[in-house]
Amino acid sequence: MPAVGRTGGMDVLHRPDGVEPDVLLVAVGVMAPVCLRAAGLLAERGISCTVVDPRWVKPVDEALAPLAATHRLVAVVEDNCRSGGVGSAVGQALRDADVDVPLRTFGIPEQFLPHAKRGEVLADIGLTPVEIAGRISDAVPPAGAVPARKESEA
Repeated sequence: MPAVGRTGGMDVLHRPDGVEPDVLLVAVGVMAPVCLRAAGLLAERGISCTVVDPRWVKPVDEALAPLAATHRLVAVVEDNCRSGGVGSAVGQALRDADVDVPLRTFGIPEQFLPHAKRGEVLADIGLTPVEIAGRISDAVPPAGAVPARKESEA
């Protein structure tokens, strides 16, 4: 995937033109084309996305948290197990940076999967552009929504 820019050590694969981005899609490795297609489907629904490829997953790039803070939702898409995966590391990095943005992780559930071709397995577990776009669309907070305050801020 050719990058359209860089943020920190991350390749920016897509950024919306002329609008504030709603969703930050973190596309891990081979999931970049899936994320780009999902971003296109979301754009058709009026949801703008920034798509980044972190290039490495751990440690999480320091530029990710400030970038995430400019979006209404962060979604990490990986073809790894979700437990202890990149999404977990991104969530910890966001908490450590006090970035209170909703996070959704898409990956392989911790369970035995039926044997099949890769595309069939990914479709069965919802790692397709259509499924990802649908779940993100349902999860994006309304524009202007204020994140819940932490107890320490109350």
